[in-house]
Amino acid sequence: MIISLVYIAACVLLIVGIKKLSKPATARQGNFLSALAILIAVIAVFFENDVVQSWNTSNWIQNGYLWCFAGLIIGSVIGAVWAKKVQMTGMPELVAIFNGFGGLASALVAFSQYLKDPLSDDIVASVAIGLTIFIGALAFTGSVLAWGKLSERITGRAVVFKGQKPINLCLLITAIAAMVVYAIPGIDAQLKLAVIIVLSAVSLIFGFTLVLPIGGGDMPVVISLINSFTGLAAATAGFIISNTMLVVSGCLVGASGMVLTLIMCKAMNRSIGNLLFSGFGAVDAVSSKGPASEPKSITSEDAYLILEAAQSVVFIPGYGMAVAQAQHVVKELAEKLEANGAEVSHAVHPVAGRMPGHMNVLLAEADIPYEQLKTMDEVNPAMPITDVAIVIGANDVVNPAAQTDAASPIYGMPIIKAHEAKTVFVLKRGKGRGFSGIDNELFYYPNTLMIYGDAKATISALAGEFAAE
Repeated sequence: MIISLVYIAACVLLIVGIKKLSKPATARQGNFLSALAILIAVIAVFFENDVVQSWNTSNWIQNGYLWCFAGLIIGSVIGAVWAKKVQMTGMPELVAIFNGFGGLASALVAFSQYLKDPLSDDIVASVAIGLTIFIGALAFTGSVLAWGKLSERITGRAVVFKGQKPINLCLLITAIAAMVVYAIPGIDAQLKLAVIIVLSAVSLIFGFTLVLPIGGGDMPVVISLINSFTGLAAATAGFIISNTMLVVSGCLVGASGMVLTLIMCKAMNRSIGNLLFSGFGAVDAVSSKGPASEPKSITSEDAYLILEAAQSVVFIPGYGMAVAQAQHVVKELAEKLEANGAEVSHAVHPVAGRMPGHMNVLLAEADIPYEQLKTMDEVNPAMPITDVAIVIGANDVVNPAAQTDAASPIYGMPIIKAHEAKTVFVLKRGKGRGFSGIDNELFYYPNTLMIYGDAKATISALAGEFAAE
């Protein structure tokens, strides 16, 4: 009875924590509460009746408790050290690989349950085992591939090959067939083992081939989708071992991940099907209009003269800000602009960066006031009367081709309309394209001025000009 109440308390705590994650101001507290809820649930497992009854000094190693505690300690140390050392630029791939580990853990729970009772004829348990192995293994290899793309250990471009979609369809059908056969009561033990092996192998391959044709520009949505898969795998694993907390937490993560995925797809004006199967970014994509001339560039000294007279400034961050670790100097420059009489805001696109909420995390880390963070819908109406828009390493989310060029792969995608500002500064390391490989029409607009170089150094120089007044 007491353990059940503890699980209920942990579930409530987790729900509150996830709710708090929806707002930047409470996200840190939400993360702590969610982690605390899971810790309470993990500890509660060791006080369940059947566990307590088997716990004694004579058989604790034989019953596997040594491995449980070793896993808790080793996993906690690795997680703490990894999270402490990772740079903000590496956060997207860290999230991706952690998603993968979650899926793998669920798949291993299912496989261990099979080993515990390989001849079980419980249809519900068999279906749960099959689904958990399928979703968990898929999430694992998909996450590993996403990690490789994000960390640029492999190409971030979409990779497509002839017959890719039929192959994926065959893999999916094979996996479904394997799950159906496994759930049939009374089948031979050797056949069950063979089916489990086939299902595991096919699921691992399917996760790889599913993410392979997805380009780097879509990685934020992919991470969100795989996170949803990991939650679903945890929920089905909860059914296998009859753990209420695992079912609830898995369902919450799965549902919230899917909702976020749909929101991000809407922000890109794309469907999940288009995301998974379009091969976006597989080839170099250049606007059909083509550049009429080279982009105009200026120095930070010239940019300062324009900013000094500006009454309204909007910062539009992208992955380039994360690479340069420029969020703190952005805050410094924003404070200088406010002291100079300018109204400052920060426009955050839902898919800016390489993971959901990437820019929000960076700006929150720099203690930028939450009231200055504006959504795309909030900032766009005021863009025509904005004196200066400062684009820091963003590409697709400010590309006018999404509105003007029907031949562009991103046509129809809602963007932050930076091009409508009176003056646009684009801070960029070089003249290459963004992560998705699409040329940006904004660079060639008459009101756009490029400032090449490290974004942190450029913004610091601008702030220094104000300080020198």
